[in-house]
Amino acid sequence: MQMNTRSRIPGRRAPAGRGASTRGKSVRLTRRGRLVLVVAGAVVAGAAVAVPLLSLAGATAGPATLVIPEGWRASQVYDAVDKALALPAGSTRNSVGSAGLKLPGEAGGNPEGYLFPATYSLDKDATPQSVLRSMVDTANQRFGWAPVAAGAQRDAMNVYQAVTIASIVQAEAADKIDMGKVARVVLNRLQRGMPLQMDSTLNYALNRSTLNTTVNDTRVENPYNSYQRMGLPPTPIDNPGTDAMRAALNPPPGNWLYFVTVKPGDTRFTADFAEHQRNVADFNAAQKARTQRSPQVSLPPR
Repeated sequence: MQMNTRSRIPGRRAPAGRGASTRGKSVRLTRRGRLVLVVAGAVVAGAAVAVPLLSLAGATAGPATLVIPEGWRASQVYDAVDKALALPAGSTRNSVGSAGLKLPGEAGGNPEGYLFPATYSLDKDATPQSVLRSMVDTANQRFGWAPVAAGAQRDAMNVYQAVTIASIVQAEAADKIDMGKVARVVLNRLQRGMPLQMDSTLNYALNRSTLNTTVNDTRVENPYNSYQRMGLPPTPIDNPGTDAMRAALNPPPGNWLYFVTVKPGDTRFTADFAEHQRNVADFNAAQKARTQRSPQVSLPPR
């Protein structure tokens, strides 16, 4: 998914990122993941990594396969596992505490950020606990090696904070090519003591994915509301993939503080607020033209 970012200047709330209108509302297209449940041999799309875990021995049709796309929230993963294992809704969520997940201490038992996006094979004896353990173990393999820790330390953060930044990058970047610059914006804002003001964290707070963010939304009291709270959110806001993590650890140099995706393929980064306002004006004009061509539709909660 992609969410908006804004920045605040004294006396005025101003859009700083992904497309906020001058009327206190922001609108932008969202990239959404989808669940694919198939049998071996079928074409599977949407996963970052194929993980041959929990494979079914002796099955003639091959194991069922669960695809977790990059950027899904834990709530989406839980629902997908419930469906894949034909369990009542809520079964996987309720199994987190008994799964014995090897999470960092900072996570406080919350696996958000560590349910690694990949393709998982499920055997007939798979349980929510075994599937979750496979996801977390895969994340630890990807995030636990020495260069990841070294990259995090370069920016005075630990691995868990790097995963949190990667989750924001995953949600905010319109394209893979923009991920590094988005990560640099996040780091620049943190280093300058600026609130992140990312709509992706706000939508996580409100348990939704939407095309619109209003000024009233940004005033909600919630630890994930990065309009009101300084620093990173308490946990990752989704489960990032390898590209987002790489961007968080090795962002390109730059002084950017603002960005907005005016239209697909046209994301503009700048350190100058006046230039950003002009970019936002272009965004609003493009959105107005788009909404005149087709009705605006909000996405259901994720």
